[in-house]
Amino acid sequence: MIVYDLWKRGFDAWEKATADYLDGVLKNPVVLGPAGALLSTTMKTKAAADRALAGWWGQLGLPTKRDQERALHKLNQLESRLSDLEEELAGTRQA
Repeated sequence: MIVYDLWKRGFDAWEKATADYLDGVLKNPVVLGPAGALLSTTMKTKAAADRALAGWWGQLGLPTKRDQERALHKLNQLESRLSDLEEELAGTRQA
């Protein structure tokens, strides 16, 4: 148990020193500016790739993610309405 306690104290000290260092680095505007620009570029690239992929799927006549989400939403609406009708029917049978 002594070895673990010694290791744990060392790890905690290392973690605190690392966290303090990284906190300072990540708040530095010299790091934040390029990191933000990189993130923006990455997100724009992903959006363009998603649009291209959706167009490609559409060209093949296959449903895109958006089409599937719309179909799932309609299916959930129908399921909800069916459940409501079943409850209403069960209520009229008991009366």
